[in-house]
Amino acid sequence: MAVPVHFVGAGPGDPELITVKGQRCIAAADTIIYAGSLVNPALLDFAKPGAAIMNSAAMTLDEVVAAIAGAVGEGREVVRLHTGDPSLYGAIKEQMDALDARGIAYEIVPGVSSFLAAAAALRCEYTLPAVSQTVIVTRLEGRTPVPEQEKLAALAAHRSTMCIFLSVHLLDGVVAELIAGGYPPDTPVAVVQKATWPDEKIYRGTLADIARTVAAAGVDRTAMIVVGRCLAGDYALSRLYAPEFGHTFREAT
Repeated sequence: MAVPVHFVGAGPGDPELITVKGQRCIAAADTIIYAGSLVNPALLDFAKPGAAIMNSAAMTLDEVVAAIAGAVGEGREVVRLHTGDPSLYGAIKEQMDALDARGIAYEIVPGVSSFLAAAAALRCEYTLPAVSQTVIVTRLEGRTPVPEQEKLAALAAHRSTMCIFLSVHLLDGVVAELIAGGYPPDTPVAVVQKATWPDEKIYRGTLADIARTVAAAGVDRTAMIVVGRCLAGDYALSRLYAPEFGHTFREAT
């Protein structure tokens, strides 16, 4: 028996960056409930004629779960369409728990996260030898609290590459915490707005000036903040391709 509900990662915006499986799920769905505040509506073009399409932007958790349960009860296949990858800031745990309580089966189809799309837009590598081998994915505390040990100032002590979600409207606070935590003011920063969308925009600077640049551009949502020396030009070459570095597939020379 087919699983009646699929949580699908829609990718960062470009309709071609949804997975093949995710596209196939949308095409087969009888009911699609999508996060309308973030998901590119062009993805709904993959839906079959007659599919019921619901925008969850104005819905509560109970309303979303009721819509899913009602559709399943009618024998309909459901896609719950989330932006990026649903495991990151997707609030899917509470939805899955509600479906578990109702005995409704589901499957998760991962997607391309916006922090990866931002790297592609910036043409950068987050994990450069001798620069950073760690990527921190986080957010500034807002209405959703952040554990004390995960505050930006605490994470900044690592000076690793940092990708900050859902915080561009609080960029002054982001900068203040990062500098207080240990990043020098001249640390490179990039803000990628709507990565992979037709109206994608990129703003570059340092912790010392990025807030002014972004404020002047009027950017206050749908943007990824990338912080770290990976955005600068200096790094060491990978040992993987060094001629004197032997491994299973190549002898050292």
